[in-house]
Amino acid sequence: MAIVGATGTGKSAVALELAQRLGGEIVNADSRQVYRGMDIGTAKPSLADRRKVRHHLFDVAEPADGYGLTLYQQQAKAALESIWARNTFAWLVGGTGQYVWGLLEAWQAPDVAPDPALRAELEAFAAEHGHEALADRLAAVDPLSAARIDHRNVRRVIRAIEVYEKSGRTMSEWQSKGTPDFEFLLFGVDAPRDVLYPRVDRRVDAMFEAGLVAEVEGLLAAGVPADCPAMSSIGYGECVRLLRGELSLAEAKERTKVATHRLIRSQDQWFRRDDRRITWVRDADDIDLQANIFTGACTNVIRGENR
Repeated sequence: MAIVGATGTGKSAVALELAQRLGGEIVNADSRQVYRGMDIGTAKPSLADRRKVRHHLFDVAEPADGYGLTLYQQQAKAALESIWARNTFAWLVGGTGQYVWGLLEAWQAPDVAPDPALRAELEAFAAEHGHEALADRLAAVDPLSAARIDHRNVRRVIRAIEVYEKSGRTMSEWQSKGTPDFEFLLFGVDAPRDVLYPRVDRRVDAMFEAGLVAEVEGLLAAGVPADCPAMSSIGYGECVRLLRGELSLAEAKERTKVATHRLIRSQDQWFRRDDRRITWVRDADDIDLQANIFTGACTNVIRGENR
């Protein structure tokens, strides 16, 4: 079972409720919750919740080391195999479209090692000419990837250019779809933006009150580079600038909220492309009501055969 949707829709909470009701184990599909020490700003499930049912692919990477689709696919497949070996099934939960579709569609991940020199050159180009100019460079060699990637996500645009430059094949060619060796049901949690935006704004305020700035201070003190990809995550980059004196606390909060709204729109674009395959469930503040809706949809297909 896979549960997808934008940030703040309550995917993790409903997955936990369903796993407690129906069985199964939870597999993370959020690209930031894989990192150790990044708990508050990623809205990672608490340790108490993770003790209620087995959770996989949380805290599996150091922020300074980076993490990507290829490694995620390897670890997610290993997690699924271990779950099936226990004669149970998985709840794949997250809002990172690349990770969800890469696993469910058996994408062939690019076998291309990072090139630090090329990345530095492209980062300098983007800094001087802007992210749209960098996206134009990608569009010249890989128009399909340029159309799919948010141009403001400079890191992903650079990776797509890097893949082409180093392999001679476009990212879109590498990411050919295959057939996974398992069956799945795909659900999405939906919420109107006039409900979701105020909710995530309250969550941002709560994150700062819970110690997000101190969390970022601790990561920097532990040697995590301020400019590594993990620290560009929403909330973390803003806190780095706050600690440097470049932003006030109010500005850091506001920028985090705006960036979260932007992320929600990007996630919607990812998942709305597949409306025909996703069964959408309207978000509800009543977690019991929401779980009842999912339970009704799931119980007819949970029959002890998990693959």
